[in-house]
Amino acid sequence: MTEVVAALVWQEGKLLICQRPAHKARGLLWEFPGGKVEVGETKEAALVRECQEELAVTVAVEKVFAEVTHAYPDLTVHLTLFLAHIDAGTIEKREHHDIRFVEVEELSQYPFCPADVDILAQIQMQFGTKGEAM
Repeated sequence: MTEVVAALVWQEGKLLICQRPAHKARGLLWEFPGGKVEVGETKEAALVRECQEELAVTVAVEKVFAEVTHAYPDLTVHLTLFLAHIDAGTIEKREHHDIRFVEVEELSQYPFCPADVDILAQIQMQFGTKGEAM
């Protein structure tokens, strides 16, 4: 099983979502920023590193929002989604095809990776039309 982490990053009541590069597995599907946890790395450290590498920002990792295990044809992932916020830097599109901040009610308009489907339902339930509830 592959440990992966992702962040729910809020800005002005909108969530940050990222579109995977076309050449990667699940290309052009949307996801929350993050990536794989390296050997010997904490989940929080992995999330900070991934956001620095892919988005050029430093995130402050807060608490776990949700966890899900999903089996893809090529791998099984255990995804831990953290609440986080940008602590330093300006977002740069270093790896993703596209990056957007969207309203919670707009999330259903984007085709997300299958592992995120249950998490999207939890986001809708917890945050609904209120936007940021932190």
